[in-house]
Amino acid sequence: MATETARTEVPPDVSEHLTTEDRVGLLKAMLMMRGIEERAMTLYRQGKVPGSFYDGFGQEAVSAGATWAMAAQDRLCILHRDLAAHIIRGVEPWRIFAQYMGRADGITRGRDGNVHFGDRTKGCVGMVSMLPDMMLIATGMAMAFKLRGERRCAITWFGDGSTSRGDFHEAMNWAGVQKLPVIFILENNQYAYSTPLDQQFAVNPIERAAAYGFPGVSADGNDPEAMFEVVRQARERALAGEGPTLVEAVTMRMHGHAAHDDMKYVPTEKVEEWRAKDPIDRQVRRLEALGVDTQAVRDEVKAEIEAAVERALQSPQPDPDTVLDGLFADEPALLEDGNAPWSGFRS
Repeated sequence: MATETARTEVPPDVSEHLTTEDRVGLLKAMLMMRGIEERAMTLYRQGKVPGSFYDGFGQEAVSAGATWAMAAQDRLCILHRDLAAHIIRGVEPWRIFAQYMGRADGITRGRDGNVHFGDRTKGCVGMVSMLPDMMLIATGMAMAFKLRGERRCAITWFGDGSTSRGDFHEAMNWAGVQKLPVIFILENNQYAYSTPLDQQFAVNPIERAAAYGFPGVSADGNDPEAMFEVVRQARERALAGEGPTLVEAVTMRMHGHAAHDDMKYVPTEKVEEWRAKDPIDRQVRRLEALGVDTQAVRDEVKAEIEAAVERALQSPQPDPDTVLDGLFADEPALLEDGNAPWSGFRS
């Protein structure tokens, strides 16, 4: 759907800004996201994860690449298909599993849906199911950064279906008028539940950015390095006082909307076309060409996930007598800084 006028050209090799260590880190984050979600799906089918379950299989590069470009003091509004963002910011895998299973050691201590979480100590804001609402939260944080004169940036993710709601336009308009330091990541995964792109909108949402006075750029959402580079540029622009950027990450939702969705409405050939563009396979090929032992990375991630599951299974169920704890804010609970592993922040 992206038009040539809206497209940004991100070089396939962005080693100018990424070291081999960075590239391995991106692969590990994607492997961790996929491995955690695959294991969680098994736990769901065993009856250990309440509710339904949502994953981001095939979309790992969108959150991994974007988050790698964000600094510790930046703030993130993370959605349900963006688990790599939590991982990169430093949320421990065992706590993610505990969250999925509704255990007391989960991020929300068993008080919210399995994918409705954000660790405030890592600068992550918990999501709500009305996905574009998080655009307004990110815009509000960016407004605070501007008013306080802070060199910080907010970022949020949302799906293509979100662009049909009013929240999308309200956030875009206010961010554009105020030239706020915020990055909007539109995850164009081809379907809003079962609605394809051509039945969602007549004009690609990336082109709407111009109407609000800021750039809209398109990037390969299945390439973590391309995502890193486009977000790195957007962040520099935001910190320079030039305002927001709308980034379209072109990708594909490879599983159904959730565990209950068999995805029969998606043509088989379309799934196979995108399977050949798998982001993890792409990064593996890139690293193997550099002589990296990617199997060792896979083995390390697998071991970490198994240890995390075992620890999470030992976490107790929440005490029913504490159900009202935290219902009201007895004291301020501020967002704190998260991990920022990109080598560029150390140089």
